[in-house]
Amino acid sequence: LPGRAGQKGRAAMIRVHGVEGARLVALPGAGAAAPGALWIDLMAPTEAEEAEVEAALAIDLPTRKEMREIEQTSRLYSEGEAQFMTAMIPAQAESDAPIMEPVTFVLTRARLVTIRYHEPRAFELFIQRAAKGHTACTDGEEVMLGLLEVMVDRLGDVLEKAGQDIEQISRRVFARDKQRSRRGPRWQVLLEEIGRKGGLVSTIRDSLGTLDRLTVFLGQRLRGEGGAAPEDRRARLHDLGSDIRSLADHAGFVGQKVNFLLDATLGLIGIEQNTVMQIFSVVSVVFLPPTLVASVYGMNFAVMPELSWPWGYPAALGLILISALLPYLYFRRKGWL
Repeated sequence: LPGRAGQKGRAAMIRVHGVEGARLVALPGAGAAAPGALWIDLMAPTEAEEAEVEAALAIDLPTRKEMREIEQTSRLYSEGEAQFMTAMIPAQAESDAPIMEPVTFVLTRARLVTIRYHEPRAFELFIQRAAKGHTACTDGEEVMLGLLEVMVDRLGDVLEKAGQDIEQISRRVFARDKQRSRRGPRWQVLLEEIGRKGGLVSTIRDSLGTLDRLTVFLGQRLRGEGGAAPEDRRARLHDLGSDIRSLADHAGFVGQKVNFLLDATLGLIGIEQNTVMQIFSVVSVVFLPPTLVASVYGMNFAVMPELSWPWGYPAALGLILISALLPYLYFRRKGWL
């Protein structure tokens, strides 16, 4: 079936979580219609699994193709009492090939349903925190807020690590000439690293942009409840939006630094190439007068007075040496060598 790739080898298809006290607990074997189901996590669901959740909650889940649509009305909308919110969340963000896929949150009055086709680390981190009682989980709304907070924290950590890596690349790019000459420039390696970090920062900015729109939509839901939503939830959502916007600003700064490093690296490559060409040009000019002298005395004519000179050969060698030395000293004085 289209969009069902990547299901082999998974441990579970529908992961149902409930609450025990203030802790989030897994409900092994429970279905979507289980009375204690608080959070239903669909990982690469099959059509049968989607149909089970749709029948239990009386909603129509989006397909993978619909989740990937970029229109805001396709990512943020309401159907009855359910709100559908989709954000782009990266996975394997610390690797050389991060995976960027949509995650859809379906929030009803009592439950949260998440649909995803990859495994962002934020999900496992949230489950670990909530299982220890570090995050309150009384209903689907709080589960979603806690999950979003962990996602933003995770993006912040990845962005901070990317910034540190970019600082290291910057030091390598602008290392002293002696150090660079000993290690070798390795410009291709640097360009590849800069390109990977630039792609990662761009991915994070895209994810933060979708999360920002999602929090705005979720805030409208809270305000639309006529003030019934607890004040602490609205405060958490406000803080979450502020964190997202601050991270987006920082991601923009890091992106500008990546572009600066890329331009600087290309400029240094051009300077190095020009230096090499300059050396070749100077060397060719230095050897031009000796070549002229050698060409003159290499002619084979019957009458050449210098052939009978006792000191003709040493004089020719001396003339060749002087004609090479004078341009060299001139170029050294000018600072071209």
